[in-house]
Amino acid sequence: MRYTHHVVACGRNVRDKVVVKWGGGLITKKNQLCTENRDIIHSLVDTIITCHENNLDVILVHGAGSFGHLRAKQWRLNEGKIDSSNFSADDTCSTQEQAVELVRKDMLTLNSIIMEELTNADISAAVLPPHNWANGTGENFKGDLTFFSSAPEGIVMVTYGDVVNCDEPMRFGILSGDDLVTRLAIEVPNVKRLVFAIGGVDGLLRCPPQRATEDDLIEIWNPDIKFEGEHQQDIDVTGGIGLKAARGAKVAQKGIEVMMVSGQHPQRVANACIGVETRGTKVVSNQ
Repeated sequence: MRYTHHVVACGRNVRDKVVVKWGGGLITKKNQLCTENRDIIHSLVDTIITCHENNLDVILVHGAGSFGHLRAKQWRLNEGKIDSSNFSADDTCSTQEQAVELVRKDMLTLNSIIMEELTNADISAAVLPPHNWANGTGENFKGDLTFFSSAPEGIVMVTYGDVVNCDEPMRFGILSGDDLVTRLAIEVPNVKRLVFAIGGVDGLLRCPPQRATEDDLIEIWNPDIKFEGEHQQDIDVTGGIGLKAARGAKVAQKGIEVMMVSGQHPQRVANACIGVETRGTKVVSNQ
């Protein structure tokens, strides 16, 4: 049952926070261009209400899925500026620069769907599109995180993986949501947990998902433990679940709890956010 939660801005926020990543493959139908999974988004919004009811503020980062990866892969936007002779024009664009603008527009469309669901649940939220404030790719991107740190109590700060400007010679590139959550979890004060809500699996697995049983879930993982995850290299322009694990371990080094859980089970997401034991993978550092 959906229930609402009224949020009142109360000045500078000193409450504990959780950084949550909604995977692109979870909130979209990744093989269908620009197709959201509205039911999943709707259910995940309720997990934010649970956080607020437990006096925990949320920084939300979402992936791109079919709104970003398919076109970005076609135009190799993750590689930066490439000679135009490597591409053939299609019905939507004829240059990488046009593809950059289309992907940014598509990401704003996906984000607007998420913001609509938050509004419908009476949750106050503000979005900061990375192409407006970040430069460069990878975990060392440049960007001012002050707005995430100083948000009033109860305001959900939202951002997402995006095509951002880069220094020459790249000119542009893909800033992954997994790199965003790493910096946000480490650099924003009072963050207690980082939660990855992922699609299709319960967490990190000892064998490929097609062969895995319930017993193959790695309940506690560190970088010394091998795992096998599905990475759709034909459409994915970021690092897949391997990047999530690596970035999660770096966050865990700072004493922040990191969990990977199935976003198709919203109660698990809610439990992970508020610190209740749940099925999934706890990511720890190997130090």
